Amino acid sequence: MEKESLPLIGDKAPTFTAKTTHGEINFPEDYKGQWVVLFSHPADFTPVCTTEFYSFQDKMPEFKKLNTALVGLSIDQIYSHIKWVEWIEENMKKKIEFPVIADHGAIGMKYGMIHPNKSSSTVRAVFIIDPEGTIRAIIYYPPEIGRNMDEIVRTIKAFQVADKHNVAMPANWPNNELLKDRVIIPPASDVETAKKRPKEYECYDWWLCHKELPK
Repeated sequence: MEKESLPLIGDKAPTFTAKTTHGEINFPEDYKGQWVVLFSHPADFTPVCTTEFYSFQDKMPEFKKLNTALVGLSIDQIYSHIKWVEWIEENMKKKIEFPVIADHGAIGMKYGMIHPNKSSSTVRAVFIIDPEGTIRAIIYYPPEIGRNMDEIVRTIKAFQVADKHNVAMPANWPNNELLKDRVIIPPASDVETAKKRPKEYECYDWWLCHKELPK
């Protein structure tokens, strides 16, 4: 039997139907028109995962401003998910407003969230999916390291700016050491355009030109 290939950046997000703490979802169809952060965690009632759920929820206002939905997942029963999010609300005073998928392993395998040499549970995977259902970024963290939520928010902001203005982002954008919050012009693909670039933009060379975003 041919092994199913794992989803890659630029692929359409694999479809599935799943039971969640908010009822059944059809993914990614139910989120068409929105950005989605689909993320897996190793297990309910574990310390690092608990801090992550608190942090994801804490960032919900920023995700909402970016038209972005959060969807969590682990290989735990739905009853465990329900009790865990209740525990977080009761003990940490933070109500978890996003759905959490109860996976039996099929979704985790389909998305490459299970890395057998590291754990039998899902690792800390992050899939950023655009409003058309295309996977735009994939980030993996091991069980012992919690995610940086600011980086996930930054990545979505960068995608939205890149899509709107046809630009690229420098390292650490919008706080790049060289360019600050300026953005990079895609490199010229022909000689004539390359000659014009330094006259049209600020450039270190024709292949590294940058500009300010419109206010």
